[in-house]
Amino acid sequence: MSRKGNCWDNACAESFFKTLKWELDVLEGRHTKTQVRAAVFEYIEIYYNKSRRHSAIGYATPVALTKAA
Repeated sequence: MSRKGNCWDNACAESFFKTLKWELDVLEGRHTKTQVRAAVFEYIEIYYNKSRRHSAIGYATPVALTKAA
């Protein structure tokens, strides 16, 4: 754990949510709660964990990283 006020505390989480909002275009408010929930699930389970490479873990996918461990 780092000290209070460290600007890097939530960098990965903030990056994830910024990307999620940008790629799903949920900020415009044209979607129902059910549509957003389904889109978020699909984004995380199908794209983000299985396909998208992450620089924080050596440009591997989270699924590939857990299989290697």
